Amino acid sequence: MIYGYIRVSSDKQTVENQRFEINEFCKRKEIIIDRWIEETISGTKEADDRKLGGLLRKMKKSDTLICSELSRLGRSLLMIMSILNECMKKEVHIWTIKDNYRLGDDISSKVLAFAFGLSAEIERNLISQRTKEALARKKAEGVILGRPIGAKTKAEKHKLAIHQEKINRMLDNGMSYSAMARKLKVNRATVTKFVKNQDIGVWH
Repeated sequence: MIYGYIRVSSDKQTVENQRFEINEFCKRKEIIIDRWIEETISGTKEADDRKLGGLLRKMKKSDTLICSELSRLGRSLLMIMSILNECMKKEVHIWTIKDNYRLGDDISSKVLAFAFGLSAEIERNLISQRTKEALARKKAEGVILGRPIGAKTKAEKHKLAIHQEKINRMLDNGMSYSAMARKLKVNRATVTKFVKNQDIGVWH
């Protein structure tokens, strides 16, 4: 299946320019769009909270998504990287027109996959380093760390604590908070709070 994806961030913007660009590209390449997906929503929204998320979930190996440019997928580099990483895992192709980007099964895509993995590892290491520095600073300021003897930890009280290993695996796989929330059958805010608190050591 070949999908044409169009996103505008406000009602004042028109989808016609993007549709024209995609149609012209398809004519040159002799490609037929099987289905169009259009939405009016900010690119800062998580993909899972947009029609794009539903589309990515249903796309299968060798399906292709065509859009006018990478910025239509998201407004931040990390968000776009996360979406492209998910597509690579599913072996879904992404083509953009203005920036002439192709995500497929070629060597450049494999290099990109390595870059995604490396970026995720660097980000985790930076978070860990910031955590250690913050704890050291608090200790130097005389703040008593840890919990009172006999008190229950927040992990013992938190309903997601029993799923901590599963959550860590999902994070390592680049899964979004919204997708994790659906799998764990809780709301996104609960997952977000748990993960952020876990990052600063509250649950340990």
